Amino acid sequence: MKTSPTDSTPVSLPRRQFLADLGLGFTGLSLGAMLARDGVTRAGAAEEGVAKWAVPTGRAQFVPKAKSVIWIFLSGGYSHVETFDPKPALTAHAGKTFDKTPFANPLKSPKHHARFRSVPAQEVNVRDVYPTIYPMQIGFAKHGQSGVEITDWWPNLARCADDLAFVRNMWTTDNDHFAENQIHTGRHRLEEQQPSLGAWVHYGLGTLNENLPKFVVLGGPTNSTTRWSIDSLYLGPQHAGVPLTLDPKNPLPFGQRDARQSVEEQRAEYGLIDRLNRLAAVEYPQDEALRARIKAYELAYKMQMSVPEALDFQPESAETQQWYGLDQDATKEAGRRLLAARRLVERGVRFVQVYPSGYGTWDSHQKLKMNHEKLCRSVDLPVAGLLRDLKQRGMLEETVVVFCTEFGRTPGLEVRGGGKDGRDHHPHGFTIWFAGAGIKPGTVHGETDELGYHALGEGHYVTDIHATVLRLLGLDNRTLEVPGRRRLEIDHGSVITEILA
Repeated sequence: MKTSPTDSTPVSLPRRQFLADLGLGFTGLSLGAMLARDGVTRAGAAEEGVAKWAVPTGRAQFVPKAKSVIWIFLSGGYSHVETFDPKPALTAHAGKTFDKTPFANPLKSPKHHARFRSVPAQEVNVRDVYPTIYPMQIGFAKHGQSGVEITDWWPNLARCADDLAFVRNMWTTDNDHFAENQIHTGRHRLEEQQPSLGAWVHYGLGTLNENLPKFVVLGGPTNSTTRWSIDSLYLGPQHAGVPLTLDPKNPLPFGQRDARQSVEEQRAEYGLIDRLNRLAAVEYPQDEALRARIKAYELAYKMQMSVPEALDFQPESAETQQWYGLDQDATKEAGRRLLAARRLVERGVRFVQVYPSGYGTWDSHQKLKMNHEKLCRSVDLPVAGLLRDLKQRGMLEETVVVFCTEFGRTPGLEVRGGGKDGRDHHPHGFTIWFAGAGIKPGTVHGETDELGYHALGEGHYVTDIHATVLRLLGLDNRTLEVPGRRRLEIDHGSVITEILA
C-alpha cells in the first residue's frame, strides 16, 4: 500500500511495480527526476492481461505513389474568385443583389445551412449572407494545354498550369479562423478534436531518415490557437509536428549542445540517460510515454548534426536560390521556407507543413485588391520555383504537393464596419490544388456556381484531401483507427479519385 500525495487515503500499487521501484532504488529516482524535468511522467501501465492497440507496422498497405508530402498552407483564407476560380459573372452583375441576377439565389439553396455551422447564433450571424455582388478585382486568362483559368496575379504559377490538379468544389463548416485547424484535423471547433493529417502520416508510416523527424513544420503553427493544426492528441506526443526555424545555428529550441559542455560530456550524459531509460523500460514495458521519450532523446542527439545541414542553403546554386526568390525582399521569406521544405523532403522527411506567411495574412476584409496583389506576389514565384526545382530533380515523381487555405471569400461585398472593398470568410466553396506523385496533371475537378458561392454537387469536405494524401502514400485512411477513439464517418473522407493519375 501507499498513500496519495494529497491525502492519506491508501491507494493500491501492483506488486510487480512496487518491487521494480524498490529494485531501481536511486536509479529509479534519477530517471523519474529526468522525466519530470522534461515534463513527462510515467504513463499508467495497462492492466495485466489487457492488450494495447496494435500500432501500424510503418509500411504502406499498398503500393504508394508518393514518398513524401509538402503541404503549403496560406493562413487567412485567400479569395478563390481572385485566384483559381475566376467568376466573370461577378463583374457582369456587380452592384446587384443575388435575387436580381438570372441565377438561383445561393442564400435560398438547401446547401447554405446543410454545410454550415456557425458558432454565433444564426439570428446574429451575418458573415456569409452579404447579398450585394462585389466584382472581381483582377483579370484572368487560360493557361497551358489544359486551358485552366488562373487570375493575372499568378504569372509564374500559371506557367506550371499543366502540372497542377485543381479541386474547385471544396467546402468546410466553420466561418471563423478555427477553420485553419479544421482543414488539418477535420473537426469543427465545437466537436472533440482529432489528430492532424501530418500526425496520422507520422503514425502510419515509418521513417525514411533516422536522423530527421518524420513530420516537420516550417513557419508555424501560426498562432497559439492553431496548435491543433500540427498536434497528435491521443496518438501520443511522438507523432506531433516538430517546428523548425531557418537559422542553421539554432533550428530547434534547446536543440544545440550547451557551449559549456564538451562533446564527450554530452555523449556520456546521453549514454547514461539511455541506460536508465532502457532499464526502466524492461520493468515498464507498457509505458508508452517512456518509449516515446527514449526515441525523442535518440532523435534529438542525431538531429544536432542533420538538421543544421538540411537548413544550410550555402550549397544551393545562385540559380536555384533565384527560382525561390531568395534574392528579392518580397519573396525571400516564403522562398526560404519552401526551399527548406525541398531539402528536408530530399533527405527523407515524410511530411513538411509549410506556412509561407503568418497567421491570418490573407484575411482581406478590406482592401482586397491591394492585399491580394501583394500577397500573391510574395508566394507566386517561390511556389512555382518549388515545382520547377522538384521537377528538374526528379522529385516531383515521388512527392505530392498540396496548396490550400482554410476557406474562400464571399462573392458579396462585406459591409461590416463600413466596408467597401473587401470580402468576408466563405466556407461554402473554395479552391485548392495538388501536384506531383500520383496526380493527374492539367486537371480541373469540380466547380462552384456562377457566382462562386456554393460548391456544386456533393463537393469535397476537407477530409477528402486527407484521404487522398494518405492514399497516395499507400495508406487507407479508414484503417487508421485507435480503439476507444472511433472517428466519425466524415473524419475519414473520400479519396478524390478524379484527380489521380
